Amino acid sequence: MPNSNTKGDRRERELVNLLDGDGFAVMRAPASGSATERELPDILAGDSGNFYAIEAKSSGGDPIYIDEEEVKDLLFFAENFGAEPRIGVRFDHESGDPGYGNDNVSGWYFFHPDELYETNSGNKRVKKETALDDGTPYENLVDF
Repeated sequence: MPNSNTKGDRRERELVNLLDGDGFAVMRAPASGSATERELPDILAGDSGNFYAIEAKSSGGDPIYIDEEEVKDLLFFAENFGAEPRIGVRFDHESGDPGYGNDNVSGWYFFHPDELYETNSGNKRVKKETALDDGTPYENLVDF
């Protein structure tokens, strides 16, 4: 069983490859998060009409929590860089699983940080049900 960093890295690369395949100029910042003092998102992606700073998170089914500082850093970077901030979430066994009854083949869902539930400690939370019901599916994010 891979550790969470290995799985997280794999999921980030998966999203980078999806975006690249759909014509985005894309860059992954593997030194984001705790590896650096800088406020860097996991992924920067842009095409002629969209420019995103993305914090990517994945889970095996549990709710995903995004640290308050991570959200503040994402918002700071996106505003100063001129990008739209997005939290991208992917729950394992979501992609193409007919048991979930959706058409989101990639399994990725996106939110502006302000759309997410804020916990008493100031962190953000995304439940699988919230992603399925209220998230922007990857296919809608890239404006086919």
